[in-house]
Amino acid sequence: MSKIKVPYVNLSLQWAQERKELLPIIDRVLTKDNWIGGREIEKFESKIATYTNTKYAVALNSGTDALTLGLHVLGIQPGDEVITPPNSFIASTAVIVHLGAKPIFVDVKEDQNIDPVLIEKSITRKTKAIMPVHLTGRIADMHPIMEISKKYGIPIIEDAAQSIGSLYYKKPAGSFGLIGCFSAHPLKNLNAIGDAGYLTTNNKEIYIKVKDLSNHGMTNRTRINQFGFVSRMDNIQATILNFRLKNLKKVIKLRRKNVEHYNRYLNKNYIFIPGEKKYEFNTYHTFVVQVSRRRDELKNFLLKNGINTAIHYPIPIHLQPASKKLNYKVGDFIIAEDQANKILTLPIHQNLNQKTIKRISDLINYFFTTI
Repeated sequence: MSKIKVPYVNLSLQWAQERKELLPIIDRVLTKDNWIGGREIEKFESKIATYTNTKYAVALNSGTDALTLGLHVLGIQPGDEVITPPNSFIASTAVIVHLGAKPIFVDVKEDQNIDPVLIEKSITRKTKAIMPVHLTGRIADMHPIMEISKKYGIPIIEDAAQSIGSLYYKKPAGSFGLIGCFSAHPLKNLNAIGDAGYLTTNNKEIYIKVKDLSNHGMTNRTRINQFGFVSRMDNIQATILNFRLKNLKKVIKLRRKNVEHYNRYLNKNYIFIPGEKKYEFNTYHTFVVQVSRRRDELKNFLLKNGINTAIHYPIPIHLQPASKKLNYKVGDFIIAEDQANKILTLPIHQNLNQKTIKRISDLINYFFTTI
């Protein structure tokens, strides 16, 4: 196997660029005794609430915990149903199962996001929440989803893990539903140096409940109103995220510019790139293209030529071994299953340049026209 010349991500380079500024900031935090909670957490929550145009934000230790606590405060319990797509990261479904509820999968559209028409057809008396996933940094078609939510009185919890900064009709991800859930995993556009996440809401009661639940259910050191979890974010992660939040707009701008380059150079006769609609502002956590044939051959060809790619995700959740007891089968979600055989995630990180993207594109074009 050849040496990787174009990594899928480049976290070491990101750290090298930030190290001089970040180390003194981290040192100031570590020289204080308050490593859990405190000013950095409060600052991050305030900034995120402003950034997402919501009233409240809670800093947590992962996007998965944001989803778990979000569903918990919505009262999801055994026997309930939660509607969600089958092509997300496994956490979207795992949190539903862990609460004893049943994930009701709904197929997706060509842009890989959940199909609102199919949501309404899947509603039963057991449906207690709708969880759209804003996959790849593209917000799901929220206007019809919100209409369905209002019509049936079913709350929306957004899995916005991949979409910080994304807009739909100028409205930010995490501000549509009753609850928005985000990840700050190292691979996200706004990334920590380990696991981290956060939850947004405009509902004060939900904010207070999640805040307490994330810290053992403690309202203070002596009073516990409910049995909770250990889901809080630590000060180091908050410090790093506060620093990186200042640069997020630049990161998004660079990633969007990289997409422009791909659109310019890739031969659309062989590659399908879901277009960005005029009311969308996509942040491209990932850049997922679809190829009509020979996807795995193309992936191997690129690797041999020093280009590292990924697949998000090669096996839909309903076909995973863990989903056996959910009683889904091949053919239940034709579009998601078809896309799983076609999708390929190309490098998109902010440290790529136009020359590198042209090289990647040229190799892809060469593969389909010559090999």
